[in-house]
Amino acid sequence: MAPEHPVWFTVLLNKLIGPAVAALLTAMGFHPNPAEPIPNYIAMQVLVFLLILAGALILRARLSVEKPGKFQHIMEVFLQFTQNMCDDVIGHEGRRYVALLGTLGLFVLFCNLLGIIPSFSTATGTIYVTLGCAVVAFLYYNFHGMREHGVLGYLKHLAGPLWWLAWLILPVEVISNTLRLLSLSVRLWANMTVGELIEHVFTSLVPVLVPAIFIGLHVFVSFLQAYIFMILPAVYISLAVSEEH
Repeated sequence: MAPEHPVWFTVLLNKLIGPAVAALLTAMGFHPNPAEPIPNYIAMQVLVFLLILAGALILRARLSVEKPGKFQHIMEVFLQFTQNMCDDVIGHEGRRYVALLGTLGLFVLFCNLLGIIPSFSTATGTIYVTLGCAVVAFLYYNFHGMREHGVLGYLKHLAGPLWWLAWLILPVEVISNTLRLLSLSVRLWANMTVGELIEHVFTSLVPVLVPAIFIGLHVFVSFLQAYIFMILPAVYISLAVSEEH
């Protein structure tokens, strides 16, 4: 595939902080393009981060018990949805994981949806983005597994209840856990990349009515993949912190 042309936000970001980023990367031993050290997928993640931060600040400033606004209602529904998911999947003390899973879901959702806006691109259509999100989830649930059982206890947890089969079960579990990185990252990346590619192909062939259909499909897939990226880490957390394996 041909390299992407930088979108306007990427150009703006490169003008504002590009030289500093290029100098930092060069000092670290990398060789970025001095004119465009920040690619589209990084700029889109920065934009999503700024949007989430701005939304959180606006929500905090407008929180009201007597007269909650529409934005507050929407976020309360999302919070309740995330809490119910954690209660159902993780169970006891599941709500301690709501903040990470909810933030991860919002981040993935907005990265997915950016592609339907003209002059933007879908950040999750790049494997580096989805792999980064998968690494966050991977480190998070393993950390809580070790936090719950201790390092040695977590390894024993992975080894299964039968000590005489630990030599077989432990390597299988370690490989299985590592493959979750691939499962999380490739599933999201493939769905968003293929969906965007099909949308571009059919939209260029039939520019009437078809774009609206594929935009609707893109929105549906964006929400579905964000949900999957929330529920799978919740399942992994449940397995990591459970008393029985």
